[in-house]
Amino acid sequence: MILPDKAAFKRSLLAWYSKHARPLPWRASHDPYCIWISEIMLQQTTVAAVIPYFERFLTKFPDVASLAASDEQDVLRLWEGLGYYSRARNLRKAAQAIMTQHEGDFPQNVDALQSLPGIGRYTAGAIASFAFNLSAPIVEANTQRLYARLAGYEHDLKSSASQKFLWQFAEAIVPTKDAGLFNQAVMELGSRICRPVEPSCETCPVSKHCEAFKQGRQASIPVLPARQKATEIAQAYVVIEHNGNALMQQYAPGQRWAGLWDFVRIDLHEESSLRLKSIKTATRRPGLFPLEPLTEAEIASIEAQLQEQTGLPCRLSKTLAISRQSVTRYRITLVCLEASIDSRKQPPSDQYTWKTWDQITHLPLSVMGRELLTICQARS
Repeated sequence: MILPDKAAFKRSLLAWYSKHARPLPWRASHDPYCIWISEIMLQQTTVAAVIPYFERFLTKFPDVASLAASDEQDVLRLWEGLGYYSRARNLRKAAQAIMTQHEGDFPQNVDALQSLPGIGRYTAGAIASFAFNLSAPIVEANTQRLYARLAGYEHDLKSSASQKFLWQFAEAIVPTKDAGLFNQAVMELGSRICRPVEPSCETCPVSKHCEAFKQGRQASIPVLPARQKATEIAQAYVVIEHNGNALMQQYAPGQRWAGLWDFVRIDLHEESSLRLKSIKTATRRPGLFPLEPLTEAEIASIEAQLQEQTGLPCRLSKTLAISRQSVTRYRITLVCLEASIDSRKQPPSDQYTWKTWDQITHLPLSVMGRELLTICQARS
C-alpha cells in the first residue's frame, strides 16, 4: 500500500480546507444529533438538496427525545422527496434506541454507534470524528475515489477486496489529532476537487502526494463498474374520486415506499393495449408531459384492471398527464388518469381507504403523488 507522507499531507489538506470549506449548517455544530441527521440525509443525496430538509427537520425535531417521541407519519412527511425512506424510519428507530438503551445520550464510540438502526461503519466514523474528535476512519463515495487515486488503486471499488483495501488506507491515513477536521477536509476535497470526471488536479492541494496524478492515470482511476441496464416499468396512476374524497393506499412494511401514501397504481404489461412503445419513445427524459386521449379499448382494459385490483367499479373520466421517472435502477412510465364511481363504497381490501383532499395534503406521499395532488388541486 502506497501512503503519502501523513504530516505533509495533513498540512496541505487543512490549509486548503481552511480557505475553501463551504459554510454548511451542520458544520457549525459538534452536536452528534445534528451531525447524525445530516449524514443520514446526505446519503444518496446532494448537499444543495439536503440543506432545506435539514433545517426543517431540526425545527420540528430539535433533539433525540423529540424524534424518539414522534409519529412515523410526521417523520416521513418531512422526508418526502429525499427518497430512500428507510433512512427516515431508521432515524426514528435509532432515536428510540438511544433513549431506551443509552439514557438519551449519544454513544461515543464506533462500535456502539454501529449497533443503532441505520448507522453503518461510515456514519459511525463520521459521528465519532466530527462530534467527539475520535480518530475514526471514514470511507464514502467521495473519499474512496480520493483514496484510490492517492494510492494508484485501479480496481472496481465496489468489490469486497477493494472495500477492505480502502478501509485499511483510511485507517492508516487518519490522524490521531484533529481527526474530525481532517475527515471533513478529505470529504470536501473529494467532492469539489477530486471529482469522478475531469478532476481539478491543477488546483488540488495534495496532487504531489497522488500516485494517479504522478502517472497521469487520474481519468482511469478508479475503474468504473459496468452500468446496469435500467428495468422499464409502465403503470396507470389513477385518482379515483367521489364527492371530495379520493381512494388512497398506504405501502406496507417491506414495500418500496413503506409507510407512504399514494393514489392507485396498476402495472401495465407490454402486451397491454396501451401504446407503451410510443410512450417510452416520446418520454425518455424525466418530467410530466401531456398525453392524447385513450382509445375505448385502452379505457376498457384499465377499468377492468382497476376493478380487479380495488374491487370497485370505476369509470375513467380524464387523462391528466404522462410522467417519466427514474427510481434507483427502474425507469417508470406513469399514465396519470382520473376516475370516478357512482357511490363511495368501501373497498373490499384493507389496502385502500378513502381520504378527503385536506387529509391527503397532510399525508406523506411519493414524489409523483404530491405532483398529482397539485394537479388535482389546481383544477378544482
